[in-house]
Parts: sequence; structure tokens; C-alpha cells
Amino acid sequence: MTILVTGGAGFIGTYFILSWLAEETETIINVDKLSYAGSQINLNSCQNNKQHIFIKGDIRQAALITKLLAQYQPRAIINFAAESHVDRSIKNPQIFIDSNIMGVFNLLEASRQYWLSLSAAAQANFRFMQISTDEVYGTLKADEKPFTEAHPYAQNSPYSASKASADHLVRAYHHTYALPTLVTNCSNNYGPYQFPEKLIPLMIDQALAGKKLPNYGDGQQIRDWLFVLDHCRALKTVLKKGKIGNSYNIGGNNEYSNLAIVELICS
Repeated sequence: MTILVTGGAGFIGTYFILSWLAEETETIINVDKLSYAGSQINLNSCQNNKQHIFIKGDIRQAALITKLLAQYQPRAIINFAAESHVDRSIKNPQIFIDSNIMGVFNLLEASRQYWLSLSAAAQANFRFMQISTDEVYGTLKADEKPFTEAHPYAQNSPYSASKASADHLVRAYHHTYALPTLVTNCSNNYGPYQFPEKLIPLMIDQALAGKKLPNYGDGQQIRDWLFVLDHCRALKTVLKKGKIGNSYNIGGNNEYSNLAIVELICS
């Protein structure tokens, strides 16, 4: 059995793969275009691991994805591949539209055609899991309760709008074509080897260099943080036990979403 992971050389994708290889027996087909935020160096420890097959490629390459699905016959597709930095999306939104919307559309369409070719048993076992972000919900006021999975989307940047569009496409493919999908929306991840444009490594680098720490807005913003390995453990739980067609919030101080994960584990 195999699973296909897209964006597996990025920060969260790397940790998911390393965690998977340490705990699971299924082979991972890892597709990544190796942009500025993805590096094979992150995966050096599994370079000679036959359970990990790396393929350089872009989720916008529909023919490649179709070929890989036919060749490796994965029982699940987990999409980490995305442009993911708000500031970059403001400077160049086109890249985010291309990768985060058109790329996901290509994945969904290739997955649908592949899924239709499977036996009834394999169709029932198949999953398409989209890794999204809590930024699709917008911004909470200081006195508001945490986001829940029922919270309406309220995107505030090209990045969050592109991720929300992908989420909507995934939902549509489930309801229109019955494709077995799952969506997860996580809070801000942190951990070793994170790309230095992100807040925590940026602050550490600036402090170590004796430089001024950048202040965003009026400095009153509050973020929820999720350790990357905790996120990966939750993703594996959702993949194994999540209800088809549902979305799951992961991380932060969201008691509702944490309860949802606990209920999944105990079900």
C-alpha cells in the first residue's frame, strides 16, 4: 500500500513524512517542486529508505499527477503543497492563485478520475486530504470565542483567499462527485528547520544578529501556535478516523477542535 504526499519537502510535509516513516509501514510517494521553501536536505535521513520515493514535480502538472496515480495506486492523497506566506501573497498574488487554486483543482480532477477507476472496495478506502489553514476564518477580536469548524470563512489576504478557494473546491468535489475528502485547518506551526521568513525563526535570527525585532501593526496581535509534530500526529488521526466530507480544526486554544480530535481518537 502507498500514500501520495504533495509538498513533502516543505516544513510541515517534511515532518509528516519523517513521522510516518517512523511509525507506519506504507510507502510514501513524495512529490515536491522544491521551491524556495522546500528542500531535500530536510529529508536526508530517509534518502536511502525504500519506503520513501521522491519525485520532483508540481501539482499544476496534471499529466504527471495522473501518471503517478496510475503507477503507484495510492490509497490516499495528502496535499501539503501550497504557497503559504501572507506577505508574499500581497506582493505577488498570481503565484498563490496558480498553486493554491489551480494546483488543487488539478489534484482533485486527477484524483476523481483515478478514484473512478478503482474497485468498490478501493474506492471506499480512498481519501483525499487537503491541509489548509485557520486564516480562512479571518481575524478574531479579543473578546471573541475561538473559531470552530462551523465558523464562516472571512479571508483577509490573497493567501487566505486562495486557501479558502481550495477548501471550497475540495468540498464541492465531495458533494458533487462523492470523492472521499477531508480538510484540516491548522493554526500557526512552529518547530526546528522552519523557513526563516516565518515569525518565530525570523525573531530568533534577528535577535541573534543583534538586529531590531520587526513589529507588525500595533503589536497587539495574538497568534495561536501548534508544534509541528503535534500537528502531524493529528493529521494521521484524521486520515485514519475522520468522517468523509468533514473539516477539522487543529491546534491553538480551540477547545472545540481539540475535543473533535479526542473524540476521533476514542471512537
